[in-house]
Amino acid sequence: MSEIRVDLGQRSYDIHIGEGLIDRAGALIASACRGKRACIVTNRIIGNIYGARLVRGLEGAGIFAEIITVPAGERYKTLRTVAGIYEKLVDQRIDRTGMVIGLGGGVAGDMAGFAAATFLRGVDFVQIPTSLLAQVDASIGGKTGVDLSRGKNLVGAFYQPRTVIIDTTTLRTLPRREFRAGLAEVIKHGIIRDEEYFAYIDENLSSIMRLDSDALEHTILRSCEIKAEVVHADEREAGLRRILNFGHTAGHAVESLTGYRAYLHGEAIAIGMVTAACVSVEVGSANSEIVSRIVGILIKAGLPYKLPEGLPPAEVVAAMKLDKKVAHGKLHSVLVNKIGEAFVAEDVTPEIWLRALEIQARLRF
Repeated sequence: MSEIRVDLGQRSYDIHIGEGLIDRAGALIASACRGKRACIVTNRIIGNIYGARLVRGLEGAGIFAEIITVPAGERYKTLRTVAGIYEKLVDQRIDRTGMVIGLGGGVAGDMAGFAAATFLRGVDFVQIPTSLLAQVDASIGGKTGVDLSRGKNLVGAFYQPRTVIIDTTTLRTLPRREFRAGLAEVIKHGIIRDEEYFAYIDENLSSIMRLDSDALEHTILRSCEIKAEVVHADEREAGLRRILNFGHTAGHAVESLTGYRAYLHGEAIAIGMVTAACVSVEVGSANSEIVSRIVGILIKAGLPYKLPEGLPPAEVVAAMKLDKKVAHGKLHSVLVNKIGEAFVAEDVTPEIWLRALEIQARLRF
């Protein structure tokens, strides 16, 4: 088992990474949380596979647990679903010493975290991510929230978990499409922070996609290290942490405009990363080779790199203006100088984004 410490003073916590950790989760949670009563938020599929094992492990550590089942899919990440979680927490008599455990992908984790942050003004929260995307990104850093009809994650809170438990064997039951979608966030970490890591992913992608134990654990470990470093430097996204949004500006717009049905989150972010790379070229911060490198690795990973047919670039730009990263009427754009070096620009006009989207639509690889 590997461990990473997310150093945030009194809100610090450990990330545990290894095989078979769901069966050891009870002891890990008992050492991090004070309570003896828990509710596990998960969807039906994940609950059927891992729910009983987790409940047994918790009971072995002296923690009584009940399962709360929520619908799977981004379109159900709403205040209405969270309201249902609140009712179940009341039914199960969760008090301020209780805890909420998110078991599943980013949707379950986001809703579980938001419910924990707001129920009784805050109860303990634990993340047990079972998708690659959640393991390397969504479960780390304390961002919780839900979507509104007009945009993604417009309601939420920063609320750090007490611990994060990453069982790499859960990826064996993950649908291949969802695994590939998770690779988008892995690739993003290399693009924004570590060129050597980007090269490692590119060279070892076939091993990673075969779920080779060593390659997979190294990949998850390094991505978690990068996320932890950035969160430590900027917990509440006042500066450096914004670079983690690379690809999310256009990506979130694509998700919203397609009703959260056409693309998984990572697939939309893959498209958005190419858009951001094209913007970087347009403003002169990067040369055109960066677009080729990013598109090349996305194609190898089986991820999309262009807007869907029939989605006008102008509509994407309009949707971007509703993004939560807009402040004082300006959109904070995450761009790159080169692989491994990202920055935030506040002077990129909608017209530049539109030109970049039009260039992206004409890409052929």
